Amino acid sequence: MDLEQIRQILDLVREHELSEFEIEHEGLRLKVRKDANGSHVVMLPAPTPPLVLPPSAGAPQEAPTGPAAAPVSAAAESVDAEIELAVVKSPIVGTFYRSSEPGAASFVDVGSTIKKGDVLCIIEAMKLMNEIDSEYDGEIVNIYVENGQAVQYGERLFAIRTR
Repeated sequence: MDLEQIRQILDLVREHELSEFEIEHEGLRLKVRKDANGSHVVMLPAPTPPLVLPPSAGAPQEAPTGPAAAPVSAAAESVDAEIELAVVKSPIVGTFYRSSEPGAASFVDVGSTIKKGDVLCIIEAMKLMNEIDSEYDGEIVNIYVENGQAVQYGERLFAIRTR
């Protein structure tokens, strides 16, 4: 896969407003994920460094390489860490709650071990309390939303390291 093919893929991702795209071609795996800032992060297997694109960039900017190279940015590291994580997204618009009632213990915290079917949170929509269950066995590694915060359809709620 050459640079022009990668540009074409990025153009298609932007055109169709995809939040995530993955392709494997001739032994090369390419994963594109739009982060919270609207940037596109392109991941290629080692030893090729990740490419980071600002939302308005026309061409990928390669990360510095070689002995004088600076460490990979924190944003790239966090996306890199999420490659093998399952992300639970909100299935509805509403208000996110980590527990069943005020003052009660949270359903899950970072580091909690969960099983498929365990309740992760509640989202209140139109006075109805909707339990959001896990589709995965694993460990909670990130909670993206604060208790009582409004969430949109498709917004990230949890990152789970699957088992």
